[in-house]
Amino acid sequence: MAGPETPKLMVDVIIPSEEGVVLVRRGGDPFEGEWALPGGFVEVGETVEAAAVRETAEETGLAVEISRLVGVYSDPERDPRGHNVSVAFLARVVGGDLVAASDAAEVSVLDPDSVELAFDHRRIVADAMF
Repeated sequence: MAGPETPKLMVDVIIPSEEGVVLVRRGGDPFEGEWALPGGFVEVGETVEAAAVRETAEETGLAVEISRLVGVYSDPERDPRGHNVSVAFLARVVGGDLVAASDAAEVSVLDPDSVELAFDHRRIVADAMF
């Protein structure tokens, strides 16, 4: 017998620089072709911090260190795929080279106000930059 359905856990990572923040152009649905923060689903047995570091490396080629928690985003409508709760972190680059990988079609450092952001990522960026 299956247990109750619960929200899925995700991470999003804000990596600021003088030019803006690291963003990935989504290679798949939802929001295919739109810009988003690096991130993704937490795997079973993984901490949210480890997931943030892993997803960032997978999508951007960058090694990061978590600086601080930005917030938890739990609006059931934030993701068209279903109720996905995201733990967002501010991080700094400690190595690697910026290169699109995994499910990212493109990766760039952009002014987040200059592009449309997928999901609720504009709010997450705003919360990170206070």
